[in-house]
Amino acid sequence: MSDLRDWTIASAADALGKGDVSSVELTDAFIDAMEAGRTLNAFITETPELARERAGASDTRRKNGDAQGPMDGVPIGMKDLFCTEGVRTTAASRILDNFIPTYESTVSGKLRDAGAVMLGKTNLDEFAMGSANITSYFGSVKNPWTPEGANANLVPGGSSGGSVAAVSGGLAIAATGTDTGGSIRQPASFTGLVGMKPTYGRCSRWGTVAFASSLDQAGPLTRTVEDAAIMLQVMSGHDPKDSTSLPMDLPDFRAACTKNAKGLRVGIPREYTLDGMPADIQKLWEQGAQWFRDMGAEIVEVSLPHTKYALPTYYIVAPAEASSNLARYDGVRYGHRVPGDSLDEMYELTRGEGFGAEVQRRVLIGTYVLSAGYYDAYYVKAQQVRTLIAEDFKNVFADVDVLLTPTAPSAAFAEGEKMDDPIAMYLNDVFTVPASLAGLPAISVPGGLDANGLPLGLQLISGVCQEETLFRAASALEQAANFTSRPEVTL
Repeated sequence: MSDLRDWTIASAADALGKGDVSSVELTDAFIDAMEAGRTLNAFITETPELARERAGASDTRRKNGDAQGPMDGVPIGMKDLFCTEGVRTTAASRILDNFIPTYESTVSGKLRDAGAVMLGKTNLDEFAMGSANITSYFGSVKNPWTPEGANANLVPGGSSGGSVAAVSGGLAIAATGTDTGGSIRQPASFTGLVGMKPTYGRCSRWGTVAFASSLDQAGPLTRTVEDAAIMLQVMSGHDPKDSTSLPMDLPDFRAACTKNAKGLRVGIPREYTLDGMPADIQKLWEQGAQWFRDMGAEIVEVSLPHTKYALPTYYIVAPAEASSNLARYDGVRYGHRVPGDSLDEMYELTRGEGFGAEVQRRVLIGTYVLSAGYYDAYYVKAQQVRTLIAEDFKNVFADVDVLLTPTAPSAAFAEGEKMDDPIAMYLNDVFTVPASLAGLPAISVPGGLDANGLPLGLQLISGVCQEETLFRAASALEQAANFTSRPEVTL
């Protein structure tokens, strides 16, 4: 079989449809790769037997003329934040170490019903809190990319680090991710992949372990924009079990990828230029704008004046919601429990031992900003600023179709770097958080390499429910960038 990193959802669907390969053969090849690539620590739980069972069922459906669409028979990774019936779901936390759900999340259920073959549950930052995939109870994830002439282990970004390591390293054709403040787009940028966060409410949150409920959103991590469109088509749609799910018909996302960028108005937000931004990032951003000019789009400078408040706003809203959501983990119903002499002591010991340092930090911040006397000063004020940030975007999208920005302020960095400085780590999300606060769809597309040979991504943002415009612009950007580089991974 050819290099597994050559496979996309579209090419696999084509090969399966022609009978050039069976799903069992394809799945076996990726199971072998998954086992050979364990040094990446991309998976928390491998499910090879379940994968072979589902691949066999897919082949039977295809033989009977009952294939369920382009995802049928395609091996993927599932972020270990989606509850999967009968398969351990940990959220990369000790407190859920032995939690086996009796139900399936809506997103993973849609993919299962569409015939996708789950290879296993991918690693992540604990409860999706992190930008480097170094807070997982099950160990750090290694980025398949290494800088030229060096042997340093790089982080894959977070929190969907296991998913991107699996896809970038050739251990899966695609994978699911979740994005609260950039957890799909930033790791995609660090690993040369496409990462798509849809409009808040496009994908159901039912059955997904919650971090910050007003921000969490599922999305695909893939090798191409077309694959992201195919996968999102399956993952999204109204779900009556989630009150925040959008009751809207879905457009044809894949069809939007066939349109060119001629006539698009592309906004460049001036506030996204940071002091001390690496020259490689600035150069790629300018190159991206030039690519759009060359394709017949119009470049327009725009202003998002409240963007500078996005990061501090996010780090009030998200921890506040996290402290509330994680209150349910007390050792009584779920996972890890440490006995105590009283109920209160059992709670304290269980949560102290079950949660890692970063989760405890955010729970403490969230509890503080929600406490009596500080609620109005912090949480209410942050929600007011959030409204102003959303208004900025609404005003801008009255004039332009999409916004073009860098995805992250740097390429992947070495494991251990920024570990002692949470503020430096939080700054990784500076370009991705504003769209999350406004609930907007955004996508990271690989644009080129930095001076060390590491991938850099460009982010596109569109208005609410304007995913078709986003896929149109992203597909054009992908063709212009023609990013074909791969990490040197030997499996």
